[in-house]
Amino acid sequence: MKNTPLVKDGDKIITLTDKSFQHQLKDKTILVDFWAPWCAPCRMMAPVLNEISEEINGAYIGKINIDEFQPVAAKYKVRNIPTMIIFKNGREADRIVGVKSKDYLIKQINKIK
Repeated sequence: MKNTPLVKDGDKIITLTDKSFQHQLKDKTILVDFWAPWCAPCRMMAPVLNEISEEINGAYIGKINIDEFQPVAAKYKVRNIPTMIIFKNGREADRIVGVKSKDYLIKQINKIK
C-alpha cells in the first residue's frame, strides 16, 4: 500500500521522484502535492486534486511521497503535510499548507499560470 498513489496518474497528474522532480518543473505551471500514505488530510485532498486535474487548463498537478523522497521535501522545507507548492518554470510561486477547497486551489493556480 505504501507505493500506491493517492492521486490517480493521468495526463495532468504526474508522480514525481527525486530523479524526475526538477525535469518535470521546467517550462510549466505545476502544483506539487507533498504527501505521505499515513496522512489523513493528504487522503482528503486526493479527490480534490483529481477534480482539479480534470478541470484546469494550462497547469499540471504533481505528487511526491515525502516518505520515499525525504531529501526533496527537506530541500523545499516541507515541515507539515499536506503542503502544496505551485511552481512556475521551476521556481516556487506559492505555498499552500493544509486542507483547502477545490475553488481556493484553482484560484491560486490561475493567479500564477
